[in-house]
Amino acid sequence: MATTTPRPHHQHDHDAGLLRAATRYSATRCTAMVLCTVASAGASLLLPLAIGRALDAVLTGHATGESGGDATRWVLVCAALVAASALLDASESVLTGTTNARTTAWLRGRVARHVLAVGPRTTARFAPGDLVARLIDNAAHAGVAPATLAATLAALVTPVGAVVALALIDGRLAVVFIVGAPVLVLLLRAFVRVSSDCVARYQQVQGSIAGRLSEAIGGARTIAAAHTEDKEAGRVLDALPELSRQGHRMWRVQGRSQAQAVAVAPLLQIAVVAVAGHLVVQQHISVGELLAASRYAVLATGIGVLVGQLGALVRARAAARRLGEVLAEPVASYGEGELPLGDGLLEVRGIKATRGGRTVLDGVDLTVPAGGTLAVVGRSGAGKSLLASIAGRLTDPDEGDVRLDGVPLRSLSREELRREVGYAFERPALLGTTLEGTIGFGAPRPAASHIREAARAARADTFITRLPDGYATPCAEAPLSGGEVQRLGLARALARGGRLLILDDAMSSLDTVTEHHIAEALLHHTPHRSRLIIAHRAATAARADAVAWLHDGRIRAVGSHEELWERPEYREVFGA
Repeated sequence: MATTTPRPHHQHDHDAGLLRAATRYSATRCTAMVLCTVASAGASLLLPLAIGRALDAVLTGHATGESGGDATRWVLVCAALVAASALLDASESVLTGTTNARTTAWLRGRVARHVLAVGPRTTARFAPGDLVARLIDNAAHAGVAPATLAATLAALVTPVGAVVALALIDGRLAVVFIVGAPVLVLLLRAFVRVSSDCVARYQQVQGSIAGRLSEAIGGARTIAAAHTEDKEAGRVLDALPELSRQGHRMWRVQGRSQAQAVAVAPLLQIAVVAVAGHLVVQQHISVGELLAASRYAVLATGIGVLVGQLGALVRARAAARRLGEVLAEPVASYGEGELPLGDGLLEVRGIKATRGGRTVLDGVDLTVPAGGTLAVVGRSGAGKSLLASIAGRLTDPDEGDVRLDGVPLRSLSREELRREVGYAFERPALLGTTLEGTIGFGAPRPAASHIREAARAARADTFITRLPDGYATPCAEAPLSGGEVQRLGLARALARGGRLLILDDAMSSLDTVTEHHIAEALLHHTPHRSRLIIAHRAATAARADAVAWLHDGRIRAVGSHEELWERPEYREVFGA
């Protein structure tokens, strides 16, 4: 089973770097958001001043009997500030939504491309369901980081500006607020510290449930046949109580922090208004300035609203850490070399490979002669599929070297390697839109004539042409058996050409007659191609030029099938 145990190597660099890269990607929109938020904050800060001036103008006009011209002008200024604030808030909302969507899409694209570039090693460490959860849910949480960070920084303008405005009205008002402000700051720090742990745990449990669900869906037929639906549902949902606990804990932390901030904020506001009232009595400030000071006190304590934004940043950081675990998987490096002329001499030397803490292959040496066929047999778990992956560099060994026509695979360019090495698998994925597309899947796409020739060699042409739309039949609408899917996978490998063909149990679902015809086509109609076949059937091994018997990660014997068949242990590999 795949494991998601965190790795220590530079993990924090990956998640921090990912968030920095996402912020750079959205820099233009985030800058526009900051400008809108700052402008909106400016309008909010000017509004209390304008209201206070309007009130003072009205009171002065009544006291002197003058016309209300000044009051009218200040009322119009208030209306303009309210309209500008509404327009800027609407613009900020649009920018926030589009920035979140674009950043999330960028993160998903980056992680998805990395997963595909790393190859099979990714799914060896992360369960498919967990990977999907990281790509969908965690990327969405991390995608809000740039916009939320920009909004948080810009939101600080309002409370800071409000404190400055209090100081401009009367320095004593600012002092009263500043004395109590550290309490709000300590509340925010405590919230970030406590919520980080529960958010990370919540996302981890969520990924575990997704991984188990993916496994259950993949084994739905087995579960139904064994009548273990209830047991499997219990296994999938076993972590649900823990998910609930962490979710409730997360919301309790946020609710408590907001409640504490809401409790402290009115006390600060009352203190500021009380001092302002005293100053009015002492005639140090006007009634309008008292009104403005009361509004500025509300804006200054708005720092408590940052609890929600800080919560989003905490979730984004935890999500980025999970994405960073995926991005920490190293991508294979390729050279720029090309192969000389040759017929596919494959040399495997001193291969050692460890997976999940267990040595699967230990000192494996093999040679597939140019144009020849070597079958690899062994009991389940002997390391046959891993050897097949290493032979064509779908994965790299911990030690050892693989050469094709004398050239190390590591030194070849990616294009040259994939052009010259073809694969067919036990469960091929039908990735093309149509049946013709799935046979020709790859870059560059084979010519249509090669696709049909390969389909005939793989005995796929017979069932394809019986379909109403033939080769244009959509894969999702084609009623295919397991053997027919394997024939499409074999046709894809044959259509690619190249000098080395690796079959990883690619004929296990074929009937005996079809396997015989395909084996004849593989062995006798591709003279300039070598073949490495992972075989589970004695008939398949018997058709090869030689057989390598893999046992407990080592080559036990190499010889013809007839020679090895004399040994009882060899016959036991095939259940004979």
